[in-house]
Amino acid sequence: MDSPMALMRSAPLSGSRYWRGLCVLILLAFLSACSRTPPPITPLGQPTFARYQQETTRWVEEHRRFQTLDKALELTWNTPSETRPAGTARKGILLVHGLGDSPGSFTDIIPALTQRGFLVRTVLLPGHGTQPADLMPVSVEDWRRVVAEQAALLHQEVGEVYLGGFSTGGNLVLEYALQHPDIQGLVLFSPAIRSDEPLDFLAPLLASVTDWLRPPRPGQPQQIATRYLRVPTNGFAQFYYSSANVRHLLAKSPYDKPVLMVLAQHDSVLDTAAMLAQFDKAFPHPASRVIWYGNPPAQPVSERVLVRSDRLPEWRISQFSHMSVLFSPDNPLYGRTGTLRLCSNGPTTPAANDCKQREDVWYSDWGYQEPGKTHIRLTFNPYFDWQNQVMASVLSSEGTVSAAP
Repeated sequence: MDSPMALMRSAPLSGSRYWRGLCVLILLAFLSACSRTPPPITPLGQPTFARYQQETTRWVEEHRRFQTLDKALELTWNTPSETRPAGTARKGILLVHGLGDSPGSFTDIIPALTQRGFLVRTVLLPGHGTQPADLMPVSVEDWRRVVAEQAALLHQEVGEVYLGGFSTGGNLVLEYALQHPDIQGLVLFSPAIRSDEPLDFLAPLLASVTDWLRPPRPGQPQQIATRYLRVPTNGFAQFYYSSANVRHLLAKSPYDKPVLMVLAQHDSVLDTAAMLAQFDKAFPHPASRVIWYGNPPAQPVSERVLVRSDRLPEWRISQFSHMSVLFSPDNPLYGRTGTLRLCSNGPTTPAANDCKQREDVWYSDWGYQEPGKTHIRLTFNPYFDWQNQVMASVLSSEGTVSAAP
């Protein structure tokens, strides 16, 4: 998916004629919304996780626009999952994916958690798993409801409950944990607490007048087997609500339980530098850690900040991406030799044949350019095994982390 904030920057935002026209469009959009019934969303309110998983899977199967002949793989990737540890589970963790993404985002994270005795569950946020247009009627309250319902169900089975999230999912679990002291800790992968777009507050306004910041074009794919490639304007609006509320809650009170936060300096979606600067104040627990993939910070940081370079020529990596932190280099879809390649990488997207030549391409986040090199999206993390060790240490509250990757 192209950077949401890059798409927002392309919207016209000045000029008196524009604003007069905008007011007219808002009125027309309001009248139109009042005259139509919103389409239904994924069913909620189930009494058990098994029932939630069953009904959600059936819903996705009936409404999904399948992208491949392997429907079983697509259903597995785009529906809730439960993975149990050996023996009786006494602690559990609920994992929440990001905007336009899917529960399969955590496929490589889950084994490391179950080996540590966690009962691991993933959820599907309403509007996801089927087709991008299904995000149009969704609200952040629908997403919050899923987190609240499934956290409560997990509490019924285990004594200790943790939460984890990627991007917008990181906002949703942090928001919930700040309001529910019984949550024992968090793992946050590229949490979208602060975007890199100062005009992100305009997303709800734009959503009232246009369904898409960049309308879909015939023949251009809108999704792949594992995720959406485009998101309607309403999706960005609901992301903004989650982000703004998390910042509001953190300003009132820090989160004092163990947290692992994983950030990439060159994330094209987030203002990760601002998030790093606020980490010590917002997450004061001594066992908390932030992993920073990038250059050493310009300002002194505490020993709780673990820095790793994101420029790895031996891997043909120029910089880490928003999504790369989640996946092992051995992942069969997103890994170093995986079958899924995200060639779309900003204005210099390589031709299909160039993208297939693995020995010639380099990896980066969206929009990166460098003379003499062809870049595609980085979708794996060379430090993945070390990152899992850090995660295990934080979740066990030991607070002692190996310095070596």
